[in-house]
Amino acid sequence: MTFTSENILLMMSVLIFCGILISKVGYKFGLPSLLLFLVAGMIFGTDGLGLQFNNAGQAQFIGMVALCIILFTGGLETKFKEIRPVLAPGLVLSTAGVVLTTGFTGLFIYFLSEWQSFPLSLHAITCFLLAATMSSTDSASVFNILGQKKQNLKHNLKPLLELESGSNDPMAYILTILLIQVAGSLGGNGTEEIQTSSIILQAGKTLVLQFGIGAAIGVIMGYASVWILNRINLKNSPLYAIMLMSSVFFTFTVTTLLLGNGYLAVYLAGIIIGNHRIVNRKEIFAFFDGMTWMMQVVMFITLGLLVNPHEMMKVAPAALLIGLFMMLIARPLSVFISLLPFRKISFASKSFISWVGLRGAVPIIFATYPVVEGVEGSDIIFNIVFFITILSLVLQGSTITYASKLLKLDMPVPESESELGFEVPEEAGKLIETTVTEESLSGGRTLKELKMPEGMLVMMIKRDGKFIVPNGSRELKAGDKLLIIYDNDTPD
Repeated sequence: MTFTSENILLMMSVLIFCGILISKVGYKFGLPSLLLFLVAGMIFGTDGLGLQFNNAGQAQFIGMVALCIILFTGGLETKFKEIRPVLAPGLVLSTAGVVLTTGFTGLFIYFLSEWQSFPLSLHAITCFLLAATMSSTDSASVFNILGQKKQNLKHNLKPLLELESGSNDPMAYILTILLIQVAGSLGGNGTEEIQTSSIILQAGKTLVLQFGIGAAIGVIMGYASVWILNRINLKNSPLYAIMLMSSVFFTFTVTTLLLGNGYLAVYLAGIIIGNHRIVNRKEIFAFFDGMTWMMQVVMFITLGLLVNPHEMMKVAPAALLIGLFMMLIARPLSVFISLLPFRKISFASKSFISWVGLRGAVPIIFATYPVVEGVEGSDIIFNIVFFITILSLVLQGSTITYASKLLKLDMPVPESESELGFEVPEEAGKLIETTVTEESLSGGRTLKELKMPEGMLVMMIKRDGKFIVPNGSRELKAGDKLLIIYDNDTPD
């Protein structure tokens, strides 16, 4: 097939449409939708229907754009009051936990490579590079699966898991880039001497720059975006979301150019913006929610196209052992060691955190870096990471609900959707909904007889699926839904 603009658009539209249909079917069987998007890409790929795509650089770029949107949206939906109690353990997991996972998994891969009867031969540095690419939990997978399964958890576990997955990519990125540099200095044969002091110095410098610059620019751009959004006074409300998206990419690129971590910057900017009052909040959140789904679909399908299943199956025995080791030993060890100072976190909670160590698009994208840099053994790294991602999404992603129930950590999901379906701008006031009971009607059955606090007003009544415009003499019945607006200064 000749690749023209029309053909590319045709293929992408068919891929996305089929991917969504496949995910709908898979959802009935409890499979994560992101796994089905990967499978859709593989079905249309080289070993499937024959669509050729083998450009790791382009896949890396698509993944970078997608992750910016996904992490920013995750930040937007993260509430300060929810993450404040879990901030310390979340940050420890996203830093020390990543390093420990890399260490344990790297050693296991190295021992496998040294085992002469085992069909896997990698240099020591490459073993730890492979482990580093998989060391972080995937934000796209965690956000998507917890949301898709409408999972509500005890002990602030949901914000803890989302905080960890949203903030641990920088550490995994740093380890991956550093080990690629070391692998490059070896010339591919592992015989040259390595300057240990130079490596430690470079690692420290990279760590400080990545976290320091990333955090600083993320905070600055977050507050700057809030200030601009609330003062620019655009005539067309959809432009607010588009302008904010340009700010996301500006934040990422400027941070990267200054040697900081762009993913950390956009995540922090999202948290700051999401926790401040901004104009057109509903439209902005709806826009980024849709963009996040779009980016996830495109990213996972693209990565599915990039892999050749017949090559992946060659490393399947090794990948299976490594994947099971990560799930059952390396991840739990890392979690329990990292959370030793936090004695209030129960054994059941730590066990659940260990199981929700989901791998997804981020490890696959990080696995493209060695391929682009031409590191020896990079093809093995990519195929093993891809296999383990599928394994993780199948085993862990499809059993999160069961694990939470088994450990008695699940909770009923609170009703967050408005039954009446109305919203007002934040600056105009707050809306609440309440149901009329026989007890509340004991003092009178009309609106004017209800004792409403000052500053509150009933806007709408819903009865038997119909809406009623209220007035003082309107008679109320038990079961009526009242939509009430009140001033921001009115006590809750």
